[in-house]
Amino acid sequence: MAKQCEICGKKPALGNQITHRGKAKYLGGVGTKVTGISRRKFRPNLQQVHVTMPNGGRTTMRVCTQCIRSGAVAKRVYQKPFKLPKAAEAK
Repeated sequence: MAKQCEICGKKPALGNQITHRGKAKYLGGVGTKVTGISRRKFRPNLQQVHVTMPNGGRTTMRVCTQCIRSGAVAKRVYQKPFKLPKAAEAK
């Protein structure tokens, strides 16, 4: 299974980790210097969630947290929400 979101397709991206040293000029120093650049991976925050499919079925998917927060995925409801009886609502 790839480390990729099954909804939006987000996957690891490559970038740089930049190391600085020194004190900023506005704080009274002589400025910051770059002392090292190394490659790194930006990994998506994938969560394994139980999902209710549009056709009514249920399955497990690896989804990024942005898809969960945006509502692109309907999480599985294990128990129906509590509802008051009709007589109690009328009062």
